[in-house]
Amino acid sequence: MAVTIRDVAKAAGVSASTVSRALSGSELVDPRTREHVLRVADELGYVPNRAARGLITGRTGNLGLILPDLANPFFPEVVKGVQARAREADYSVFLADTDEDPTAELGLVRALAKQVDGIILCSPRMSTEDMRAAATCSCVVAVNRRGAQVPAITIDNVDGMRQAMAHLAALEHRRIGYVAGPRSSWSNRERARGIRLAAEAEGVELVEVGHVPPRFEGGVAAADLVVAAKVTAVVAYNDLVAMGLMSRLASRGIAVPQEISVVGIDDIPLAGMFTPGLTTVSVPKEQCGRAAVELLLKLLDEPGVRAPRREVPTQLLVRDTTTVARRSP
Repeated sequence: MAVTIRDVAKAAGVSASTVSRALSGSELVDPRTREHVLRVADELGYVPNRAARGLITGRTGNLGLILPDLANPFFPEVVKGVQARAREADYSVFLADTDEDPTAELGLVRALAKQVDGIILCSPRMSTEDMRAAATCSCVVAVNRRGAQVPAITIDNVDGMRQAMAHLAALEHRRIGYVAGPRSSWSNRERARGIRLAAEAEGVELVEVGHVPPRFEGGVAAADLVVAAKVTAVVAYNDLVAMGLMSRLASRGIAVPQEISVVGIDDIPLAGMFTPGLTTVSVPKEQCGRAAVELLLKLLDEPGVRAPRREVPTQLLVRDTTTVARRSP
């Protein structure tokens, strides 16, 4: 049989109400008594009833996490970070996937709001107006998105692009392509802004090659346009797009990096396993997930805190898909 509060109270020699207050961290309980009760509860293997505790605290003990595409290798590491930190705080995580559909995000927030204490929106595609509406439904933290006065964990995309362009410029590339991601993506807007600033600072010509889905197929579709643009190097919106580019270039007999250097963004696990190894801007994905939970817990404990934000750094990882620019015949 499961151990109850009454069992703990009897073994500790206190009332059941004292046990309840001690377990909830009430300041009405003497610290020595609280320590004694917690020790007895641990020895007996007492597990708090989450539903009963929710009646006392008004919390569910659950957090929501909404992703645009769980099949994208970027997001599982974010999920790991979220789950690990939530577990440490004794929270469960409800996960939802929008399949890159911005119109589904607000509906999912509304559906989850009554079942969770707070929601993490990871790389949301929704409009600023919908972000504001989401924040009225629940305590919300965004990851990889800024705006609408919503607390957020953001990625320093601008500096990541600066690092990528400085690397390519040092390799004597003077005409560089950028394959953009979805128009609705805040990350894409930041990366496009960053690469334009970096191109100007480095004195190189930037050729922007359309917008593609953030998937392998998007890179495949963009590769012929990249070749037609006569660039010597290309930066892709993310690693999946970069890998799609390389696949199509290989099928056309165009060698990477001897004829075209390629840089990705994210450093998904496949980036280091791909042949040749992909040069990429690494994003601390698991750290983003943990930081989002930390911020959400802070907001739950301190509801009056003004929309804080935290930016995590990026780091260029040089592998085998970049080299000195080819020379004209």
